[in-house]
Amino acid sequence: AGMEGSGDASRAGADWRLALWTLCSVLLPVLITAWCSFQRSRRQLLIRDIFRKSKHDWHYTDLFGQPSYCSVCAQHILRGAFCGCCGLRVGERCLKKADQRFLCKEITMRGTAEAPSSMPHHWIRGNVPLCSCCVVCKQQCGTQPKLCDYRCVWCQYTVHDECMVDCLRTEDCTFGEFKDLIIPPYYLSAINQMRKEKRTSYEKVVPYCRKHWMPVMVLANTRSGNNMGETLLGEFKMLLNPVQVFDLSKIAPAKALQLCTWLPCNAVRVLVCGGDGTVGWVLDAIDEMKIKGQERYIPQVAILPLGTGNDLSNTLGWGAGYAGEVPVEQILRNVMEADGIKLDRWKVQVTNKGYYNLRKPKVFTMNNYFSIGPDALMALNFHAHREKTPSLFSSRIINKAVYFFYGTKDCLVQECKDLNKKVELELDGERIELPNLEGIIVLNIGYWGGGCRLWEGMGDEPYPLARHDDGLLEVVGVHGSFHCAQIQVKLANPVRLGQAHTVRLILKSSKMPMQVDGEPWAQGPCTVTITHKTHALMLYHSGEQTDDDDASSLSE
Repeated sequence: AGMEGSGDASRAGADWRLALWTLCSVLLPVLITAWCSFQRSRRQLLIRDIFRKSKHDWHYTDLFGQPSYCSVCAQHILRGAFCGCCGLRVGERCLKKADQRFLCKEITMRGTAEAPSSMPHHWIRGNVPLCSCCVVCKQQCGTQPKLCDYRCVWCQYTVHDECMVDCLRTEDCTFGEFKDLIIPPYYLSAINQMRKEKRTSYEKVVPYCRKHWMPVMVLANTRSGNNMGETLLGEFKMLLNPVQVFDLSKIAPAKALQLCTWLPCNAVRVLVCGGDGTVGWVLDAIDEMKIKGQERYIPQVAILPLGTGNDLSNTLGWGAGYAGEVPVEQILRNVMEADGIKLDRWKVQVTNKGYYNLRKPKVFTMNNYFSIGPDALMALNFHAHREKTPSLFSSRIINKAVYFFYGTKDCLVQECKDLNKKVELELDGERIELPNLEGIIVLNIGYWGGGCRLWEGMGDEPYPLARHDDGLLEVVGVHGSFHCAQIQVKLANPVRLGQAHTVRLILKSSKMPMQVDGEPWAQGPCTVTITHKTHALMLYHSGEQTDDDDASSLSE
């Protein structure tokens, strides 16, 4: 009995030990995971706090796109933080030290009694751009697998460690290739001081007095197209003064454009990174400047197309869509070399029938085109779908696929048939007899529908080329969605209804889809009147034409 009791006790002890080890094997990984998660959260909070208080434009990355070395400890790093303005790169552990030790690009000069007319280089050591050459010996920099060589954050010059001499540390920075586009910090300091003293004679301030200075402002919509705006913002901040680069999701164009009043009259160039809707938003803000009496500060506008259609940018030679294939440096060169032209802008007034005219008419500003019929219906369906699930519409390819789906659906349903019986059309006061149509399109620019030259069609008839600066609108009709598709692949021509300075369209009955520059709505009986509003000053680039044979239409 004693032996049996001791056996039972040993078995019970073994069971307890097994249970204890099982519990430990389960709890230990859970505790380790919880501890790691707590430490990670704590580390992220500390990093976020440093980012919030810092003068650097820090961004965290899990993997650097090229071999990188910490600017503090010089160790090779795979992940960490980088500054979007000065290009500094550091590991997580060294972030606080780097923030205290290194200065970022300064948008204005500080701590000077008199505003200087020059400034020294601002050198950052290591992580120089690939294929950069030393300004002293002309040999390639950054070839060694370690933290080595220097780069100036303003002029982008690079120098080997062994070529760096005292004179380079103290000599004045030239601002490099883009000196005619950059707003120097000392200029802003000087203008700020003069404004405080209520002096407006900026003509003697450097580089205001320089003949070829044409400062550029970059206005980027980070929500447009393929979500490339965020990357572009950082690249432009690296090459320019960060004060010249604006994120339109954080600041309205009207507020950003007030920087123009600090700069020479008729010299500023604005690069809008976004779709045609973003361009229209900026042009509306420029019209507000005219109302405020700031007409002499009006900038010229260039476009970097990030949207889906991009017909306006295509018309002005900036291409049908940007996907990162052109370096940012080349984009700035294109802006410098671009020629100034005018773009007609039109007032579209929609007056509802009935209600004893108590309702105010809807007023739109048109840059591209107005339409009623199948293409407006496709835009309306697309818009409704995007409002429900905006996260699905971050790709230009997906957007066009959705358009194709709704166009195919309308070919079968034909929701806009017998349009000619529902509307009356007047061109410059003269009524036009309409054939059997499903849609009417009123064009201001050459391109329509994502890259199709609608007015010229296949070019088999001697029609004058459409222009965007002649005060004339081109009016065409389409037989349906299938006809639109045929026109886009150059298998058919539109029904050309005429050209006019004023267009009046009366919708007599039923509800029809309408759109102005891609903004669609469903409209009941009404009168639509399109009249000339103003001109916008744009920049035309001759190197990005979609159809080579159409380049002549946009010259002069």
